[in-house]
Amino acid sequence: MKKKIVFITGTRADYGKLKSLIDITQQCDDFSVHIFATGMHLLEKYGSTVHEIFKQGTKNIYMYNNSPFAGKMELMLSNTINGLSSYISEMSPDLIIVHGDRPEALAGAIVGAFNNILVGHIEGGELSGTIDELVRHSISKLSHVHFVSNESAKKRIVQMGEKKDDIFVIGSPELDLMLSDKLPELNEIRQHYNIKFETFGIMIMHPVTTDLEATRKMANNTVAAALGSGEKFIVVLPNNDTGSEIILKEYEKLDDDSKFLVLPSIRFEYFLTLLKNCMFILGNSSVGVREAPVFGKPSINIGSRQLNRSKSVDSIFQPGLEKDDIKAVILEIISCEMSFPENMSFGSGNSSQKFLDVLNNDQFWATPIQKQFIELGEKDE
Repeated sequence: MKKKIVFITGTRADYGKLKSLIDITQQCDDFSVHIFATGMHLLEKYGSTVHEIFKQGTKNIYMYNNSPFAGKMELMLSNTINGLSSYISEMSPDLIIVHGDRPEALAGAIVGAFNNILVGHIEGGELSGTIDELVRHSISKLSHVHFVSNESAKKRIVQMGEKKDDIFVIGSPELDLMLSDKLPELNEIRQHYNIKFETFGIMIMHPVTTDLEATRKMANNTVAAALGSGEKFIVVLPNNDTGSEIILKEYEKLDDDSKFLVLPSIRFEYFLTLLKNCMFILGNSSVGVREAPVFGKPSINIGSRQLNRSKSVDSIFQPGLEKDDIKAVILEIISCEMSFPENMSFGSGNSSQKFLDVLNNDQFWATPIQKQFIELGEKDE
């Protein structure tokens, strides 16, 4: 019988990470692939991005609205657990795949662990600031198998007491698309979103959920610096975490400025082409510390949200929170027309094939549901 796999996605970002893995398993006759789409995907305010999943030709999509109370992360978590529990009871999957550090992923790991279903975690072992790091490590401890981006992430998972044999280094799945020849042309994207800028920066900010006052200062000063720079920007709305309304309020200052194009969401492939052709990215999105360096693009990382991620990468600038500090870096990047060598610290564009190779091994499906803590220095049995 086919092994039944459920991928859980709650945002445009994690779907972009999971897409190549979904595609390659759907093409394999050994698997029956299903998508549990929830979170921002179902919110009109953020572009109703579930429609993009349907447009990709993805099959077996189940939609569940977990966000009747926008911004309350604990309610998103509990709502997702409730809906996913009912869905899992009916589906009886063999494997649940979750990604990253979102409440939806944590819900997937909890439901899977409590129902004795194998849980696979994509991109665990990463470092960051805010509540994200706590959630990500919690997901890792609830998961049975780990698909990590590099050896550093694997080492951290081992430090958590996980078995080395259950950790697979596959790289970051989005590189499969980033390094392919399948990205759409820039002119197609200009027409689709009515982009009239020849040169542009990209601005994406998300709330720092553990410090909303810092979020307020970051949003205020970053918007002010962008306005003061004279540069043109494509702006993408934040995620729906606690504090997102602070950023949305600041973005109202851009409403009547022709130098700014504010979009609720951008199709993942389109976004990658824009990133590849932008002058720089500004804000605190993980895109600035993960995807931008792959294209050699400068990123201006504001605040603590991506704390300890890719600290040694030359293309990542970390100014203070003051408006003048941020503006100075923007102007320096523009005046010097900065570019950097490609950074390949998180894979080489073959993550989906590595993922499939793991799933095609019968031993993988015999992974014990009952976990045990492995002490450092203790040999895996």
